[in-house]
Amino acid sequence: QVQLVESGGGSVQAGGSLRLSCAASGVTYSSYCMGWFRQAPGKWREGVAAIDNDGRTSYADSVKGRFTISQDNAKNTLYLQMNNLKLGDTAMYYCAADFRPRSCSTAFRSGQLGFGNWGQGTQVTVSS
Repeated sequence: QVQLVESGGGSVQAGGSLRLSCAASGVTYSSYCMGWFRQAPGKWREGVAAIDNDGRTSYADSVKGRFTISQDNAKNTLYLQMNNLKLGDTAMYYCAADFRPRSCSTAFRSGQLGFGNWGQGTQVTVSS
């Protein structure tokens, strides 16, 4: 059973940085797509970034140039480096994974329906 545990959320002023981590366990597939999503109160859950087992990445337009997704396969950990944070980045951030045989970019474009495994989330709050 796949388990995803996020950490690293917190409160930061606009313009600041945070790094989120997602520790994965129970993963037995060599091919995967892992991603970060976020959900603000009253809004839909939206994709932020995704990465596949070959390191290919996808990003939402709103975070391109500010956020970087990466992975450490030795530690089974996914990261999201968030720089130049804005008030609009305030949300609960979720780690997600999917192992179906398709491209990660396709999964990412499918939104939350493209991912079958989810963590509990970590809160990010950006203040002025």
